[in-house]
Amino acid sequence: MSNLKMKEAALIYLDRNGGLQKFIDDCKYYNDSKQSYAVYRFNILINPSDVLELDAELGNHILHHPLKAVQVFQSVCFIAVKTLSLIEQLQTETQINIVLKLTHLPPLPSYALDLCEFPLDYTSQRFYMMEGIVIAMTTITKYTQGARFLCSDEACPLSKGFQYIRVHMPGATESATVRNDFLCNLCSSPLQEDRKFRVLGDKQIVEIITTKALHAFQGCSKNQPFRFQSFTIFLRDELVNKINIGNEYKIIGIPACVKSSQTALCIEANSIIFCNPKVSSGISDNFNCLLSLTSGSCWKFTAILANIFASQIVPPGTYNLLKLCLLMSLVQTSDCKKELENCLDILIITSDTLLVDRLLNFSINLVPRGIHHPVSAEIFPTLSRNKYGTGAVSIQAGSALLAKGGVCFIGDLCSHKKDKLEQLQSVLESRSITVYIPGKKFGDDIDQQMTFPVQCSFWSFVDMDSSSRRNVQKTNTLIGQMNCSLIPANFVEAFGLLINCNEFSPCHPLLPTVQHTLKKATDPEGLLNLASKQFTTEDFEKLLAFAKNLNVEFSVEAERMIHGYYLASRRIRTDSIYGSKLSASALKYLSHCIWCCSKCSISI
Repeated sequence: MSNLKMKEAALIYLDRNGGLQKFIDDCKYYNDSKQSYAVYRFNILINPSDVLELDAELGNHILHHPLKAVQVFQSVCFIAVKTLSLIEQLQTETQINIVLKLTHLPPLPSYALDLCEFPLDYTSQRFYMMEGIVIAMTTITKYTQGARFLCSDEACPLSKGFQYIRVHMPGATESATVRNDFLCNLCSSPLQEDRKFRVLGDKQIVEIITTKALHAFQGCSKNQPFRFQSFTIFLRDELVNKINIGNEYKIIGIPACVKSSQTALCIEANSIIFCNPKVSSGISDNFNCLLSLTSGSCWKFTAILANIFASQIVPPGTYNLLKLCLLMSLVQTSDCKKELENCLDILIITSDTLLVDRLLNFSINLVPRGIHHPVSAEIFPTLSRNKYGTGAVSIQAGSALLAKGGVCFIGDLCSHKKDKLEQLQSVLESRSITVYIPGKKFGDDIDQQMTFPVQCSFWSFVDMDSSSRRNVQKTNTLIGQMNCSLIPANFVEAFGLLINCNEFSPCHPLLPTVQHTLKKATDPEGLLNLASKQFTTEDFEKLLAFAKNLNVEFSVEAERMIHGYYLASRRIRTDSIYGSKLSASALKYLSHCIWCCSKCSISI
């Protein structure tokens, strides 16, 4: 009686939410084909909240015993097919393959799967929700969606028809669907697969890490030990190619039974939800007060920001040009689904790499996707063999794709090999990276290639006091008089901003910096200056989160000024005698910097 009641509830639910009509339309497609299938696959959209309101027992089965719930809907759909004569070729109930697609799970801790939390008891075959960032994905391969078996004894009644149908179940391996040791229930003879009825589907494997694990890539562990582990997600059929490397998703799925010494946890994905980021609602009271005090000028607020920024690292009033450029690049990061089009890359020439490195490390931790690229890792995607033996190629993200919508700090530019620098230059110019997959190397007949957009800003520096540059003449503090032989010539144009941080410049007074460093070393927890107390790191995080989502437009005066620069530069660049080497890309970044500054000034 309980089972009958659940079937009635399932039918009522399908009728109310339009699922029954969709099922009838899908049946019409199969019936019109006039082809006999071993398996007829149907996707049914399920809203657990609506089902629980209609029938609590059915809702409980869907959430905690999904395989039993599938049997309920399978029976209902088979009766509907036979009653309404929807598919003439259908013979048995086992030929119907029902896939329940959940819209969401209850927002309760017991439904969340998080490797950062204990205890880790995820052995039950029920739905969980996990959230994370995609760090790797494979190419698409095939798997057995369903197969027909016949008794090998021709005298047995089950040597014909569609009595033995095996379909892939969530969490099951390939061997659970197809293998050669199945026996007939009637005569115990071996079963043989009728291969012409085998149904194949698409399969893709991706790896995700929890968002908390990004701390491992930000170069700042906050003096706390940590470890992270990736989830392996199996995507099948309509879910393949629905995930992009570097994006963050919520995935509903069932733990899979995969025997692999290299994997702790695998998930069979049921549905995928793109994570919309939380948009900051405002800025701190301290910045609101500062904004009101400087409202008479459109540049005062920005100037003060640059002056007090990163006061925990350098004293206020030092490295203001660099800090302003870092702020401009940070407000260009994006939390939205839209593509990051206007990246602002920064290359710094300095003799104090330790201080600059600390400043850049501090800055990337102010945005969610600030990645400090480790020298031992790869900046761009790389290929490896899939560890599950499916024949697919695994594409590992690399630091640049992990920093999607944010900043990728690659350290000393000259610490990278020549081929990597050439690859970086190509990416800076095209904002994309193409991965070539040689077929012979990975057991395929044809070569493939995949192109990924690179949507992050790159930060780097060049050490002007390294052993290979000690004999180079010291440069002037003005960028226009900088000796660009310190860096590869092709990178002068590739990076948007080239900044000279010369410690001998009046802009970088030595004594305050030394005093600040000594005070920090002797009293790490002490108050370094008043600015760091009034405007905390959290205040700057809120400010950047708010400012980067502002919609900024050029004023008429700004457009006239930029237009004037373009006209003047055209005359200068076309003069064969007194022409300047100022490139069109430099003018593009000039207008871009004006736009970024207007975001920093928060004109609201």
